[in-house]
Amino acid sequence: MLTARSLKTWTWLHKWSSLVCTVFMLLLCLTGLPLIFHHEIGHLLGTEVEAPPMPAGTPHVSLDRVLEVARAQHPDRVVQFASQPEDSTDLWFATLTPTPAPTEDFRSVAVDARTGALLAQPRFDEGFMYVMFKLHVDLFAGLAGKLFLGFMGLLLLVAIVTGVVLYAPFMRKLRFGEVRRERSTRVKWLDLHNLLGIVTLVWAFVVGGTGMINTWADLLVKYWQYDELSALLAPYNGQPVTPVAERASVQKSLDAAMARAPGTKLSFIAFPGTSFSSPHHHTFFLRGNEPLTSRLLQPVLVDAKTAEVTAAPKLPWYLVALLVSQPLHFGDYGGMPMKILWALLDIATIIVLGSGLYLWLGRRAASPATASSGKTASGEAALASPLTAARAPLKR
Repeated sequence: MLTARSLKTWTWLHKWSSLVCTVFMLLLCLTGLPLIFHHEIGHLLGTEVEAPPMPAGTPHVSLDRVLEVARAQHPDRVVQFASQPEDSTDLWFATLTPTPAPTEDFRSVAVDARTGALLAQPRFDEGFMYVMFKLHVDLFAGLAGKLFLGFMGLLLLVAIVTGVVLYAPFMRKLRFGEVRRERSTRVKWLDLHNLLGIVTLVWAFVVGGTGMINTWADLLVKYWQYDELSALLAPYNGQPVTPVAERASVQKSLDAAMARAPGTKLSFIAFPGTSFSSPHHHTFFLRGNEPLTSRLLQPVLVDAKTAEVTAAPKLPWYLVALLVSQPLHFGDYGGMPMKILWALLDIATIIVLGSGLYLWLGRRAASPATASSGKTASGEAALASPLTAARAPLKR
């Protein structure tokens, strides 16, 4: 049983944590909805690149040939990353940038893995889905935007926990999930708000928590490089980034990496000097074949000059948590059924957040009338926050 003092403390925490984060959470829910179906939307808009059909077993050209084709399209740039789609080995994507350093100025080249033919140069830095992605990830503000949204995610978790604590005492005179249709519009919205809020509770906590973890991605990778890779790279101290002309065959390096971790598939390649590699290695990130292991990456560092495997360190727990949280955040573990479920829960959360704002803003208009009539604050006139229940016990 909450005391009056503790009730006041929980109410204050819930009120201000939810008030501060609600608008941003509403933005994230709205932008996150199309991102759940980004592959399907890409196919609909014609922006998805697909390899043309060929007989099964058609041999692939060397990765070095693929990279030559990609570099020929942008000779003034360097290859930062190369990857293949999760569901196909018949296509290569190469990302080229002015320098190996992280940048928003990149060009993508899609090359047929079987023929070495240029298929497309898709632009992933423009269009509707790009705007949705940037708003959802960092508000077009880079690392500062990510950390800010991470803090909003933390406030959401606080609002959810405090809302659960407050839900029972404020709803004790109502049946669980009851919507009082005979009452005023505000009360009906309040009851619907509380019902949807408690139904989406676990989902909102999971998505909010994983989203908060995802905002730390850049910092976690940098810490991993500083903490664990620095010891592996000690023999290379003082050496510049390995020039392209001095690098061994990337295909040979790929073969060496795959031999080091049999039973895996390639996720992506980070080239020397880029944010996910070292100045002296091609780093191959390999993934497993099972539903869970397909989300976990095994880095294999291959010396860029000799094509010999230098190390294959296990990822630390914090990067494993990051990799697991990313697909869980967008609901792409279980195919289309899970995506649809995620979308329905997202829409329900949008209703919760929108109705919370409506009830909070309408509270000020209702308060003078309540005061003049001498009534105590009720569910019709006093709402503590945009996320859950009213500050005073609800009356029938």
